[in-house]
Amino acid sequence: MFADGAPRSVLQRVTALDAHRAAREVADEVARLSARACGDAAAAAFLHPIARATQVGHILRSAACAARVAELRAGGDAAVATALLRSTGDRASPVVAAVLRRYPEAPTGRSRLSHLMVELDTLLRSLGPHRPDDARVPRCARPGGPE
Repeated sequence: MFADGAPRSVLQRVTALDAHRAAREVADEVARLSARACGDAAAAAFLHPIARATQVGHILRSAACAARVAELRAGGDAAVATALLRSTGDRASPVVAAVLRRYPEAPTGRSRLSHLMVELDTLLRSLGPHRPDDARVPRCARPGGPE
Protein backbone atom coordinates (compact mmCIF):
# COMPACT_ATOMS: atom_id res chain seq x y z
CA MET A 1 0.00 0.00 0.00
CA PHE A 2 2.86 2.37 0.84
CA ALA A 3 4.48 1.75 -2.55
CA ASP A 4 1.18 2.76 -4.15
CA GLY A 5 1.16 6.09 -2.31
CA ALA A 6 -0.56 5.32 0.99
CA PRO A 7 0.97 7.00 4.06
CA ARG A 8 3.35 4.99 6.16
CA SER A 9 1.74 3.15 9.03
CA VAL A 10 2.45 1.01 12.05
CA LEU A 11 1.87 -1.99 9.78
CA GLN A 12 5.18 -1.35 7.98
CA ARG A 13 7.09 -1.03 11.25
CA VAL A 14 5.55 -4.22 12.70
CA THR A 15 6.13 -6.09 9.44
CA ALA A 16 9.76 -4.93 9.33
CA LEU A 17 10.43 -6.06 12.88
CA ASP A 18 8.71 -9.41 12.34
CA ALA A 19 10.66 -10.07 9.15
CA HIS A 20 13.99 -9.15 10.75
CA ARG A 21 13.17 -11.41 13.68
CA ALA A 22 12.41 -14.25 11.27
CA ALA A 23 15.73 -13.62 9.50
CA ARG A 24 17.59 -14.13 12.78
CA GLU A 25 15.77 -17.41 13.43
CA VAL A 26 16.74 -19.28 10.24
CA ALA A 27 20.06 -20.89 9.44
CA ASP A 28 19.65 -21.16 5.67
CA GLU A 29 21.28 -18.16 3.96
CA VAL A 30 18.68 -17.86 1.18
CA ALA A 31 15.81 -17.90 3.70
CA ARG A 32 17.62 -15.42 5.94
CA LEU A 33 18.32 -13.04 3.04
CA SER A 34 14.73 -13.32 1.84
CA ALA A 35 13.31 -12.45 5.26
CA ARG A 36 15.80 -9.63 5.68
CA ALA A 37 14.85 -8.21 2.28
CA CYS A 38 11.20 -8.18 3.31
CA GLY A 39 12.06 -6.44 6.56
CA ASP A 40 14.09 -3.75 4.87
CA ALA A 41 11.45 -3.19 2.20
CA ALA A 42 8.90 -2.57 4.94
CA ALA A 43 11.34 -0.44 6.92
CA ALA A 44 12.06 1.82 3.94
CA ALA A 45 9.00 3.86 4.89
CA PHE A 46 10.68 4.69 8.19
CA LEU A 47 13.94 6.27 7.10
CA HIS A 48 15.31 8.03 10.15
CA PRO A 49 15.67 11.80 9.83
CA ILE A 50 19.19 11.62 11.28
CA ALA A 51 21.59 11.06 8.38
CA ARG A 52 23.40 7.86 9.35
CA ALA A 53 25.03 5.39 6.99
CA THR A 54 23.05 2.60 8.66
CA GLN A 55 19.86 4.12 7.28
CA VAL A 56 20.91 3.44 3.69
CA GLY A 57 20.30 -0.24 4.44
CA HIS A 58 16.57 0.44 4.26
CA ILE A 59 17.07 1.74 0.73
CA LEU A 60 19.65 -0.75 -0.54
CA ARG A 61 19.53 -4.02 1.37
CA SER A 62 16.39 -5.53 -0.19
CA ALA A 63 17.86 -5.35 -3.69
CA ALA A 64 21.28 -6.44 -2.43
CA CYS A 65 19.68 -9.46 -0.72
CA ALA A 66 17.85 -10.38 -3.93
CA ALA A 67 21.11 -10.09 -5.87
CA ARG A 68 22.91 -12.31 -3.35
CA VAL A 69 20.14 -14.92 -3.52
CA ALA A 70 20.36 -14.94 -7.33
CA GLU A 71 24.14 -15.27 -7.06
CA LEU A 72 23.84 -18.21 -4.65
CA ARG A 73 21.28 -19.94 -6.86
CA ALA A 74 23.67 -19.49 -9.81
CA GLY A 75 26.40 -21.37 -7.98
CA GLY A 76 28.13 -18.25 -6.65
CA ASP A 77 28.34 -16.45 -10.01
CA ALA A 78 29.05 -12.81 -9.10
CA ALA A 79 28.06 -11.68 -12.60
CA VAL A 80 24.47 -12.71 -11.88
CA ALA A 81 24.35 -10.42 -8.83
CA THR A 82 25.90 -7.54 -10.75
CA ALA A 83 23.40 -7.95 -13.59
CA LEU A 84 20.50 -7.90 -11.12
CA LEU A 85 21.86 -4.76 -9.42
CA ARG A 86 22.19 -3.05 -12.82
CA SER A 87 18.62 -4.01 -13.63
CA THR A 88 17.55 -2.51 -10.30
CA GLY A 89 19.41 0.68 -11.16
CA ASP A 90 17.71 0.80 -14.56
CA ARG A 91 14.29 0.68 -12.87
CA ALA A 92 15.07 3.09 -10.01
CA SER A 93 13.35 6.45 -10.18
CA PRO A 94 15.26 9.70 -9.77
CA VAL A 95 13.49 10.09 -6.41
CA VAL A 96 15.22 6.97 -5.08
CA ALA A 97 18.61 8.40 -6.06
CA ALA A 98 17.71 11.80 -4.56
CA VAL A 99 16.66 10.23 -1.25
CA LEU A 100 19.79 8.09 -1.15
CA ARG A 101 22.04 11.10 -1.74
CA ARG A 102 20.69 12.66 1.44
CA TYR A 103 22.44 9.96 3.46
CA PRO A 104 26.10 9.01 3.86
CA GLU A 105 27.44 6.34 1.52
CA ALA A 106 26.84 2.71 2.42
CA PRO A 107 29.54 1.50 4.79
CA THR A 108 31.96 -1.04 3.39
CA GLY A 109 32.00 -4.24 5.38
CA ARG A 110 33.51 -7.67 4.94
CA SER A 111 30.41 -9.60 3.93
CA ARG A 112 29.34 -10.22 0.36
CA LEU A 113 26.03 -8.52 1.14
CA SER A 114 27.87 -5.40 2.24
CA HIS A 115 29.86 -5.36 -1.00
CA LEU A 116 26.66 -5.69 -3.02
CA MET A 117 25.10 -2.80 -1.08
CA VAL A 118 28.12 -0.61 -1.83
CA GLU A 119 27.95 -1.59 -5.51
CA LEU A 120 24.26 -0.63 -5.67
CA ASP A 121 24.85 2.54 -3.65
CA THR A 122 27.50 3.69 -6.12
CA LEU A 123 25.25 2.89 -9.07
CA LEU A 124 22.16 4.64 -7.71
CA ARG A 125 24.03 7.76 -6.60
CA SER A 126 25.25 8.20 -10.16
CA LEU A 127 21.71 8.31 -11.58
CA GLY A 128 19.74 11.33 -12.67
CA PRO A 129 20.17 14.98 -11.79
CA HIS A 130 21.94 15.79 -8.56
CA ARG A 131 19.41 18.12 -7.00
CA PRO A 132 19.59 17.98 -3.20
CA ASP A 133 16.60 20.32 -2.98
CA ASP A 134 14.41 18.00 -5.04
CA ALA A 135 10.90 18.82 -3.85
CA ARG A 136 9.70 15.37 -4.86
CA VAL A 137 11.62 13.76 -1.99
CA PRO A 138 9.18 13.05 0.86
CA ARG A 139 9.93 15.14 3.94
CA CYS A 140 10.08 12.00 6.11
CA ALA A 141 13.03 10.86 3.96
CA ARG A 142 14.98 14.04 4.54
CA PRO A 143 17.49 14.20 7.37
CA GLY A 144 15.96 16.61 9.86
CA GLY A 145 12.41 15.81 8.66
CA PRO A 146 9.71 14.27 10.82
CA GLU A 147 10.05 10.65 11.87
